[in-house]
Amino acid sequence: MRIIDLRSDTVTHPTVEMRKAIAEAEVGDDVFGEDPTVNKLEAMAAERLGKEAAVYVASGSMANLVAGLTHCQRGDEAIMGTEAHIFHNEVGSFSALGGINVRTVPNDSEGRLDPNAVEAAIRPDNIHQPRTALICLENTQNRCSGAVLDAEYTEAIGRIAHDNDAALHIDGARIFNAAVALEAPVSELVKDVDSVTFCLSKGLSCPIGSIIVGSEDYILEARRWRKMVGGSMRQVGVIAAAGLVALDNMVERLAEDHANARKLAHGLAEIPGISIDPESLPTNLVFFDVEREDRAELHAKLVERGVKGGSPDQKRWRYVTHYGITESDIDYTLETVREVFTNGG
Repeated sequence: MRIIDLRSDTVTHPTVEMRKAIAEAEVGDDVFGEDPTVNKLEAMAAERLGKEAAVYVASGSMANLVAGLTHCQRGDEAIMGTEAHIFHNEVGSFSALGGINVRTVPNDSEGRLDPNAVEAAIRPDNIHQPRTALICLENTQNRCSGAVLDAEYTEAIGRIAHDNDAALHIDGARIFNAAVALEAPVSELVKDVDSVTFCLSKGLSCPIGSIIVGSEDYILEARRWRKMVGGSMRQVGVIAAAGLVALDNMVERLAEDHANARKLAHGLAEIPGISIDPESLPTNLVFFDVEREDRAELHAKLVERGVKGGSPDQKRWRYVTHYGITESDIDYTLETVREVFTNGG
């Protein structure tokens, strides 16, 4: 049976070139700083994002946690959006493991935080209140339809943070999608931030891994926190090798995912029972509302036909395009969804 897996871009498989690089990777002990493949990947990541240094970690959640721990002391506060991945999908790690208070500001439909609201949320110098140490943005903004934040907006939030002695962090799990959508260098999108994380294991198609990027001193301290949370690895060049291939070969092709997402969104808009605004979906995340009460039954029938994705118990569904999803797969998905929604499969 044909399988079209649109659940997430985390389901991507490494390319043939990645598998070859993994098999042939030169390795050493990364805790001792002796893995040449990891060292090369970290140097490449720092250079691409216009920062001084980088550190390789196991996952995006670990990357954000280590970034927060490095910026904040226990009892400090981090400001982030009400729709932030850190807030919703990382098990409350900032609070549970870091003792960091989280204060939220509403995201608008384009993933932005109102700069005035951010400034108003910063705590005054008062012994009764936590110190605002960190402001977090997300680019692309997952729960806001994969919205992108441009350099001018990030600069404005960075100015607010730095004027108030706070740091600015970007959860950039899909920051390269933002760069491709905006047709801007990724370094331009993060020039005003103190730290940024990005995933190798989403649209860039690596089997594992994320990167934290920042200043040399900041990354040195982040390595200590990585060790504390159990994230130090040994001969990790065998997976870091895939990251080198990704940064060289997999960034520009993200435009294909965006094109497939647009085709999918416009096709879904023509199917009765589906509510979607294709123009609000700038990257590879396709959100839509299923205006039917038999959502669970529809979902089950789509899975039976090989189309994976969506949430059977929710009105709002998400399909994600990625490496391995072709234009032909989009045609099949649209044909299948149309048949299931019209004739019950």
